[in-house]
Amino acid sequence: MGKVIWSPAALDDIDAIAGYIARDSAYQAALFAARLVDAVERIAEFPHSGRMTPEIGDSHHREIIVGSYRVMYRVVNTDVWVTAIVHGARDWRA
Repeated sequence: MGKVIWSPAALDDIDAIAGYIARDSAYQAALFAARLVDAVERIAEFPHSGRMTPEIGDSHHREIIVGSYRVMYRVVNTDVWVTAIVHGARDWRA
C-alpha cells in the first residue's frame, strides 16, 4: 500500500469547502471533511479503483466522487497524489 500525498491546492480546496459548509453547520463541515479524508485513505489501498478523469484521459489521473465533489488524484507508483477537489457542477478543464 502506498501513501497519500496532499497537494497544497487540494488542502486549500478542503478548507474552502468546509468553510462554505460551516456557514450553515460547523458539524456538517467537519463531517464532510472526515468523509473526504476517509475516502482518500481507502483509495490508497486500491489506487486504480477510481475512474479515469475524463478531461485528461490518462490512466494515472483518476477521480472519486464524494458527495457532490470530485476528488482528483494521480497515481505515481503505489502513491496517491491528491491534486484537487472540485464541485461536480463546475466546468473543470485540465
